[in-house]
Amino acid sequence: MITVRGLSVSYGSDVAVAGLDLDVADRELLAVVGSSGSGKSTLLHAIAGLVAPTAGSVVAAGANVFEMSEARRSAWRLANIGLVFQFGELVPELSLADNVALPMMLRGQRRRDVRPDVMSLLERLEIVDQADQRPGQVSGGQLQRAAIARALVHRPAIVLADEPTGALDTSTGLLAMESLTALAREQQTCVVVVTHDSRIASLCDREVVIRDGVLINADEPATVGAVS
Repeated sequence: MITVRGLSVSYGSDVAVAGLDLDVADRELLAVVGSSGSGKSTLLHAIAGLVAPTAGSVVAAGANVFEMSEARRSAWRLANIGLVFQFGELVPELSLADNVALPMMLRGQRRRDVRPDVMSLLERLEIVDQADQRPGQVSGGQLQRAAIARALVHRPAIVLADEPTGALDTSTGLLAMESLTALAREQQTCVVVVTHDSRIASLCDREVVIRDGVLINADEPATVGAVS
């Protein structure tokens, strides 16, 4: 599902990722573990096509990400990638339901047509009662579950989660991550989550460690990322 070869990303003289190779299998749940500044978020953003590499290539969901034009890459990302950020990054003026609906509405679907799917997913995540509230009116855990719903509602091939529990307390973070992994397995979605928390990493099929922009252990992709 994801093939990274010789990936390097530099910001001036600062090397964030250095000649990195990585394979992630279809339906696999992979944790990329590393300390702050290790390059794990840069790797994730490169897979999403949000950060251009200095060298190397990324092939994900059947596309060579950096051989596409910016317009095609944006369309590819909207169709194939679900993103979860540390602080949710929901649109503050919209309700939770409308935030979750955004990926489908941006692809031309009508709000009323996607509403049943949105509400069903919010019910699964136990936040349907907050559907019409805005992000500033709900708790951090509810906010992040809405962000997870937004990432999964259009059934993307890949979900990329950047420290999805970093802004939450331990118990709330584990609940959010358990929701993400359970729904991803059900939808047979490939997930890459970057984290510094071993408890979060333990919920995935496989763990790799990144240090100073280099993977220091990168076992073969798992074959068990499918439904359990």
